Amino acid sequence: MFQNKVVIITGASSGIGLACAKKFAAEGAKVVVTSRNKNTLVEKFDLMGGASDKLFAIQCDVTKEEDCKSLIEQTVKEFGKIDVLINNAGISMRALFNSLDLKVIQHVMQTNFWGTVYCTKYALPYLLKTNGSVVGISSTAGKVGLPGRTGYSASKFAMEGFLESLRTENLHTGLHVLVACPGFTATNIRAKALNGDGNPQGSSPRDERGMMNADEVANSIYHAVYKRKRDMLLSTQGKLTVWLNKFFPGMMDKVVFNQMRKEEDSPF
Repeated sequence: MFQNKVVIITGASSGIGLACAKKFAAEGAKVVVTSRNKNTLVEKFDLMGGASDKLFAIQCDVTKEEDCKSLIEQTVKEFGKIDVLINNAGISMRALFNSLDLKVIQHVMQTNFWGTVYCTKYALPYLLKTNGSVVGISSTAGKVGLPGRTGYSASKFAMEGFLESLRTENLHTGLHVLVACPGFTATNIRAKALNGDGNPQGSSPRDERGMMNADEVANSIYHAVYKRKRDMLLSTQGKLTVWLNKFFPGMMDKVVFNQMRKEEDSPF
């Protein structure tokens, strides 16, 4: 079904983005992958075997509107259309709001929220022509506020509100909008998460054994796009957290706080 479809994936140099690139390319799509460092992407292509000839790298820093506009323009110039936009580029943070530098939240919002807005804005006219799909890679943190991650939760709540509004605006245009929440996944996002000073914390504070891997998540995202689903919430823990928070929010405040407090080097 994705033969000769054109798919853009932001933040595709590692983790879920890279896994999605491999999956969609293997299914026949022409995949435009982005990263702030184009050379990093090209190096990864050598490890992808037969799928590599379906991948096309474009340098793009999603925090810059002009980069996002150029990404769309280059894609359309090369392929003439866009069928799927996967807004995957993202960054996390971990610090108490009381002690963090506000530049941390500004950077997280600029990447996770504004990056999605910029890319979607310029891709939308072309997606409407193809009855295409807009995908936002969100998180359980976009449905339940996580202590110590105020900026990350804020960015994902904002992304989800934006995409839900966009979906409703386009009820009769044929545009498909998917909000995908993978849950805890074994990637490098926690190691690269910013501390209160804006520097990467360097290591994951959670035991990642038993977490979903990026390939499993990419496979689920692929099928959710194929079936044009509205939402995708993976993991039993994520589903239970969201459901309980609707009916027992006070109790869940305590549960979530205690879970975050158990993390290695917790700020609590």
